[in-house]
Amino acid sequence: MNRTNSPEYPAHHAVFSVTALAPRFPITHEVPAQALWILVSHQRVAIKDGDNPQIYLQAGPRPDIRSLCLIEYLGHRGEVPCYAAGLPDDTSLPEGWTLNGVRELYGRILDEDLANASFAARMIGSAETSRFCGRCGHETESVLSERSKRCPACGLVSYSRISPAIIVLIMRGDEILLARSPRFPEGMRSVIAGFAEPGETLEDAVRREVKEEVGISVKNIRYFASEPWPFPDSLMIGFVADYASGEIVIDNNEIVSAGWFKRDNLPMLPQQMSISRALIDYWINLKSGL
Repeated sequence: MNRTNSPEYPAHHAVFSVTALAPRFPITHEVPAQALWILVSHQRVAIKDGDNPQIYLQAGPRPDIRSLCLIEYLGHRGEVPCYAAGLPDDTSLPEGWTLNGVRELYGRILDEDLANASFAARMIGSAETSRFCGRCGHETESVLSERSKRCPACGLVSYSRISPAIIVLIMRGDEILLARSPRFPEGMRSVIAGFAEPGETLEDAVRREVKEEVGISVKNIRYFASEPWPFPDSLMIGFVADYASGEIVIDNNEIVSAGWFKRDNLPMLPQQMSISRALIDYWINLKSGL
């Protein structure tokens, strides 16, 4: 990683970074009576609306369905343990509670609660995909001393998947490269991103993804910040790079259009909660011409 003459970047507020839940292991087999719960269904989180929206339920899932729930320990919120419950299909919620996508909760609840809600959805999603051993097919069980699953038949221990992905702001004079994915809302553009591949450094992933998606070469790759991105299990590692050579040639798969933009002609940008927007905002705040 190139750190020579690397600028000092402003601290990035990673919205989905879980800092308010402190894990305490080993955990107990039984959920403590004082536990707080976050209810999850199909990657959506239950919230009680009102003047002070809440994601924490003290009573937990109803006794008649608790044995059907996927239950994951999240950590301690102060002195109180916090758990996520993956609800069976068609489970009715307590009165006044509704299910919401994690992105929809941004701006409606505290960032700390948003991070915890996204973590709950992430851990239930992981539990759903690790219920059976990937080696022998036997049903797994939770390990009480760490955040993992163990197969009682063959002994295989598995951990929640984390998928590293690079995201890079490319600068050329007083312009940046912004591209449009077919998955974006109409008119929105963002920076280049993609998953790292096995055997690849993060810097090589930056070079490859940029070359594949928009056809140009970059240089002076330097680290910016990172953020867990729970859609469903990415770790976004942000970089800033300088344009080196080449003309834009889009791949017409991941990218359907791309171009160079100055500060006075920016298109619709990603939401403030994302590291992609943090990269763009960093550049907007630089003096023109850097």
